[in-house]
Amino acid sequence: MDIQTELIYSSKLIVAFALGAAVGYERERAKKDAGLRTYGSIAMGACLFMIIASHLTTDNSAIARVMTGIITGIGFLGAGIIFKDVENKPKGLTTASTIWCTASIGIAIGLNMFVIAIVGCLILFFILELSHYAWYKNWKNKINSKSDE
Repeated sequence: MDIQTELIYSSKLIVAFALGAAVGYERERAKKDAGLRTYGSIAMGACLFMIIASHLTTDNSAIARVMTGIITGIGFLGAGIIFKDVENKPKGLTTASTIWCTASIGIAIGLNMFVIAIVGCLILFFILELSHYAWYKNWKNKINSKSDE
């Protein structure tokens, strides 16, 4: 492998980390356990696995199997984050689902799908930012109070 290829691969890792870290930044602001370092490393790791797989082979089915392994592995990580609180309500669902989505952003970067990765990151960031707006909190409380009746 030549230095130019390695620099391209390295820049993909940086972009994947930056996009994951952007999502993680929001989670840090929301005072969640998984934050910038967690989300950044998940996106970067998923990207690295895809870079390695696509570098080793041109067989799309082999690359797809690596992607499937990432998706499954992140699913197990997410399952470990979800728990029930004292009221027996599930907690950690948003963190688990956004970790899963962040891995897909890394996969997209690893497969040269930069626009899709950026748009996915922006949508994910928007979803997480909703909880900071009063109109969303009011709407959510209204929905929850109707379901309690």
